[in-house]
Amino acid sequence: MDKISIIVPCYNEEKVLSAFYRETSAAVADIEGAQCEFIFVDDGSRDHTPDILQSLSCADHRCKYISFSRNFGKEAAMYAGLQNASGDYCVFMDADLQHPPALLKEMYHAVKNEGYDCCAGLREDRTGEGRLRNFLSHSFYRIINRMCRLDMTDGAGDFRMMSRTMADSVLELKEYNRYMKGIFSFVGFDTKWIPFHNVERAAGETKWNFRSLFRYAVDGILSFSSAPATLAGSAGMFLVIAAVITALCTVLSGHPIAGTSLIVCLILFLSGIQMFFISILGQYISRDYMESKKRPIYIVKKKGGF
Repeated sequence: MDKISIIVPCYNEEKVLSAFYRETSAAVADIEGAQCEFIFVDDGSRDHTPDILQSLSCADHRCKYISFSRNFGKEAAMYAGLQNASGDYCVFMDADLQHPPALLKEMYHAVKNEGYDCCAGLREDRTGEGRLRNFLSHSFYRIINRMCRLDMTDGAGDFRMMSRTMADSVLELKEYNRYMKGIFSFVGFDTKWIPFHNVERAAGETKWNFRSLFRYAVDGILSFSSAPATLAGSAGMFLVIAAVITALCTVLSGHPIAGTSLIVCLILFLSGIQMFFISILGQYISRDYMESKKRPIYIVKKKGGF
C-alpha cells in the first residue's frame, strides 16, 4: 500500500488545526490503495498550536509533529517536513483550508497512474484578497518569469503532491536562502496542474502582510536571478553615455552651463541611483555571506510521533 506524507507548516494556527485534520483525514480515507501520515511543522507558534499538535499525535499515530526553537519561516518548515517524510508521495498543504483536501484523490491518481512526477493546484482567482494585493501578485510573476530562466506559473502555490524521486531532488538543494516555488521549477519533472477556486481562510488571520510578501518576492528574485546585478551595470553604462552626450550637446550648442543648483540636484540624483544599485549588489553579497556560514536551515526544539 502506498504511503502519502502530508506536510503542514503551522504558525499560530490553533483556530483551524482541528478542522483541517478532520477534513483532510476524510479526504485521504476516500483514496483507495493509500494510507497517510501527517507531518505538522510548528514554526515557532506563540499560541496553543504546539499543544494541539501534541494532542493530535497522542490521539492518532499517523500524526507527527516537529516544533522549531523559533520562527524560521515557511520555507524552512517545508524543508523540515520533507526531510522527515517517509511516504512514497509527499504533499504540501496549508493548515488554513485554502488548499482543498478534496483534490488529494485526483492528485494521487495523476502521479500514480498518469505518469506525472508532480500534481499541483493552480488558483484560478484570488477570492478574499484585495485588488492591490491581486495586482501585485500578478505583477510579481510577470517580473520573475522575465528575469529567471524558469517557468513560474501565475497562481501556482505550494499545494502539490510529488513523487519520492522529485522529493529527493528537492532535498538535494540545501541552500540557506530558500524559495520553494523556484526550487520546484528548477528541479523540473512533469507537472499536472489542477485548477481550483481560492477561498478565504476557514479561521484565524493570514500571516502574510505587504511587508512580508514584498520580502518574499525579493528573496525569490534574488535567489533565482542575477538580472538585477546585470541591470546595475547596464544602467551605469547608460548614465555614463548620457552624461557624455549631454556635455557634448551643451558645448556644441553654445548655451551657457546650467546653474550650480541644477548641478547639485543632478549629482544627488545620480548618487541616489548609484546607492540603489550598490544595495542590489549588497543583497547578493549578503546572501553569499549567509550561505558561507553553513548555518542550519532550522533548529528543532521538540518532536513527537516519530
